[in-house]
Amino acid sequence: MPQRSTRGLDEDDVRVRPSRGTRPRSKERPRHEDAEPGRVVTVDRGRYACLVDGRDVVAVKARELGRKAVVVGDRVALVGDLSGRPDAMARIVRVEPRTTVLRRSADDTDPVERVMVANADQLAVVVALADPEPRPRLVDRYLVAAYDAGLDPLLVLTKADLADPAPLRAAYDPLDVPAVATRKGGSLDALVARLRDRVSVLVGHSGVGKSTLVNALVPDSHRAIGAVNAVTGRGRHTTSSALALALPGGGWVIDTPGIRSFGLAHLDTDRVVQAFPDLAEGAAACPPHCSHQGDECALDVWVATGHADPRRLDSLRRVLAARDPHAED
Repeated sequence: MPQRSTRGLDEDDVRVRPSRGTRPRSKERPRHEDAEPGRVVTVDRGRYACLVDGRDVVAVKARELGRKAVVVGDRVALVGDLSGRPDAMARIVRVEPRTTVLRRSADDTDPVERVMVANADQLAVVVALADPEPRPRLVDRYLVAAYDAGLDPLLVLTKADLADPAPLRAAYDPLDVPAVATRKGGSLDALVARLRDRVSVLVGHSGVGKSTLVNALVPDSHRAIGAVNAVTGRGRHTTSSALALALPGGGWVIDTPGIRSFGLAHLDTDRVVQAFPDLAEGAAACPPHCSHQGDECALDVWVATGHADPRRLDSLRRVLAARDPHAED
């Protein structure tokens, strides 16, 4: 094929690639100053149910948020259709700074933190006294997560009509963890008083009675209730996603799915010790990377010289041991 001569070409013969756009690119994000404040009450497959000025609004996450996670309890800013109609859809354009974050990892081999709930101030650990039997190691793991998140822990001991709550209460007395016992058909006044005007996350093993409690505290919540398997002693998962519910007398409860494990691989020892201020000062004399379980731990001397209650050290070591995935319940 004969080659085309390049002589005699002018600008009309040059192919010019069309511009992709006339607007200059900018790294500035829209301010959305007209966005309305709301609270995320549940998350379901990329849809976020939010409460906006008393209206239930369904929203999606705006592209400008990127991969930033949005979780139950988040205070957010929304734009779009905020009418609350069934066919309406809004956009979450901003997640406000969080005051607290409750985290867990998938298991003890996975160091990746997963945010469960934001902006709570109390962790209510629901424990059945029988049917199923209490799992102290799992309770301790919940306490570790509460201390790390800066949440006040609360033990809610259910099924007190089946077993005496006193022994389990005594096991946590050195940690100064308040406890409330409930029984079938009994009054919930003591529990309501602990939850009033607070944002409380309810966590617990499957079958301990969380959904029953939620239905009693918020009668129109209609949370599904499951039975405990008579052979395995395990409950069936009846709550599939976290849900925030307003309490009639003030405050919020956030019901979470029942779980059988609670990974703490994302936590290091120092973060746990800081939750024990009466022991943290003594731990400063420990050798580097001290596990606080061995013979060289300075906390033994700290306690022996009267700086802290020995039961507190025992409790700290039990809580630290709870992070061991091979520890038995």
